[in-house]
Amino acid sequence: MERKMQTIRARLRKMTEQLTASERKISQAILADYPFSGLLPIQELADRTGVSSASITRFVGKIGGGGYQDFQRQLIGELKEGNQSPLDLKVRQAPAEPEFLVDYANRLNVILREMTETVSQEQFDQVCRLIADTSRNVFLLGGRVSNTLAAFLSIHLRQIRSQIYHIPDNPEFWPEHILRMRKKDIVVLFDFRRYQPNLAALAEMISRKRQATIILITDKWMSPIARHSSEIIALPIDAGTAWDTVAAANAFVEALIVKVSESDWTSTQARIKAWDDVRLDSPTPGEDSDSPIVLEGTNET
Repeated sequence: MERKMQTIRARLRKMTEQLTASERKISQAILADYPFSGLLPIQELADRTGVSSASITRFVGKIGGGGYQDFQRQLIGELKEGNQSPLDLKVRQAPAEPEFLVDYANRLNVILREMTETVSQEQFDQVCRLIADTSRNVFLLGGRVSNTLAAFLSIHLRQIRSQIYHIPDNPEFWPEHILRMRKKDIVVLFDFRRYQPNLAALAEMISRKRQATIILITDKWMSPIARHSSEIIALPIDAGTAWDTVAAANAFVEALIVKVSESDWTSTQARIKAWDDVRLDSPTPGEDSDSPIVLEGTNET
């Protein structure tokens, strides 16, 4: 049951140490262009990997597939899940308790626990190190709804360090930012189902033209941006309602802000003081410690 709830990508990564050399070749080929490589005819995948069709059949059985056709059905199911709208989700909405607010809070508790199980401490630390590195420019952008998360993160990062750029959501302004990017720079992209095609096109352009490091924050079905990303943070978003939740995304972003700010607190402290000295509207006491903004569901409609 646990395997069925995981995406095939998650299973492949989790089982890496258990795979033989031939099985790793199959896994790497599938992950290199996920999920499309796994949708190839079995003989074509065999030709690409230099592994026999029989070995591929045994491989898919090992990772929880009931044969190659079942394996492909699972991949197709993931593609459909990643394109679910609020209307689709409403049809299979989990029944709520009479005290809905309490019930919903309990669902979010489950989601936050799931986040800590799916995002490793090592991955979190690596993302923090990349963003805290002041030799790198950091560019941020999100989808139609998740861009609010990118804005929230950029507002805080600007007070912690310089060279933070929130890319405008109007594609007409993207070339200016693309041309500014260097190979060592960081691009943080947020994209949740339903995925935004022009963000995937932007990621492909950045990867091909500028070779900047792309950090993708997405869901377990994974935005197409994943194929161009160096770091992928796959967060739980399904609360069993018509609307996906950003509770895990908010928690991850807040943890990121705290960790980055504390990586060099002396520098952060000096930056905040200098920032406040030139603000036209002086902050009222406690202004910069407001609770995080509350967002609507992340379905990118």
